[in-house]
Amino acid sequence: MKVAASSLRKGNALDIDGKLYIVLSIENIHPGKGTPVTQLDMRRISDGVKVSERYRTTEVVERAEVDERNHTFLYSDGDGFHFMNPETYDQLTASKAMVGDAAAYLQDGMTVSLMVHDDLPLAVELPPRVTLEVVETEPAVKGQTASGSYKPAILSNGVRCMVPTYITVGTRIVVMTEDGSYSERAKD
Repeated sequence: MKVAASSLRKGNALDIDGKLYIVLSIENIHPGKGTPVTQLDMRRISDGVKVSERYRTTEVVERAEVDERNHTFLYSDGDGFHFMNPETYDQLTASKAMVGDAAAYLQDGMTVSLMVHDDLPLAVELPPRVTLEVVETEPAVKGQTASGSYKPAILSNGVRCMVPTYITVGTRIVVMTEDGSYSERAKD
């Protein structure tokens, strides 16, 4: 399906010269003089190489036909990350390069949205929030209760996060998967 370059979004799959690409970031540039352009940063699926391309906003590109469905994360091993389609029970294995930074937030049994093209996983989309436990942080200092102050913490998945000063070791918190930021204390 041909679409205008300016209408592309992050996560779209493109077919350029017979090779599949995933759009990592997109920026529409409108110079004061001249034709507006769309800057695409993409990852080639076959070998994981990152590529930057510029298109005039009126140019058309070929969008690849992909199937986007919910899958359940099962486990990870030396081969990669294993997902199961809950409707058909078919299993897919995604490479570590394809999963990327999302690997830190994957939890057993988590439902994720997986983009698939010819039984090849292209991209994984996590739920917007995950609940994790604080395993290491500094103790709260008496008198340091200002609502805007934060301290570093290490979570159960190994990721560092800035948390409010009242959060202690063992507290379960909700973290935004997009940027790894603290959202709130878990309500469980």
